[in-house]
Amino acid sequence: MGETWHGTTIIGVRKGGKVVVAGDGQVSLGQTVIKGTARKVRRLAPGGHEVVAGFAGSTADAFTLLERLETKLEASPGQLARACIELAKDWRTDKYLQKLEAMLIVTDGRELFVVTGAGDVLEPEHNIAAIGSGGNYALAAARGLIDSEGDAETVARRAMEIAADICVYTNGNLTIETITDTDS
Repeated sequence: MGETWHGTTIIGVRKGGKVVVAGDGQVSLGQTVIKGTARKVRRLAPGGHEVVAGFAGSTADAFTLLERLETKLEASPGQLARACIELAKDWRTDKYLQKLEAMLIVTDGRELFVVTGAGDVLEPEHNIAAIGSGGNYALAAARGLIDSEGDAETVARRAMEIAADICVYTNGNLTIETITDTDS
């Protein structure tokens, strides 16, 4: 049996009319760091409606899912929840997609979701979502920081620092994307 790919921590924090999605850059194979500068947070703009997505899991699988999400967003512009639900339904029922091993955090600035291959589209409690090997550490840290004076980016950065200090599959090389809630 081969080595297992590990790595990634992605967090989404909504605070003060903004949502920040941050991801680390580490990809590990077993006990070896294969890459420390991977970019796992992306800005999508299907049909002119901006969406930020972060992924954990297999990179090729995640890119397949991001392409499918873009297609769903083009079919229902400005309707992130609907696009995520349609993606999750396809992911759950399509024999090819079922084999994909990844998770997504997606936001349009108004809504924030975690999308999984089990068919879940989850809107997180407390305006914080986290996935990946260090996700629980980042989530706990952000929950402790969310009521501080820091803005969404400050909370996300500090939570990722804490996760990187604890999780050996997470590093401090961050990609950060911010999107504003146009309704606030």
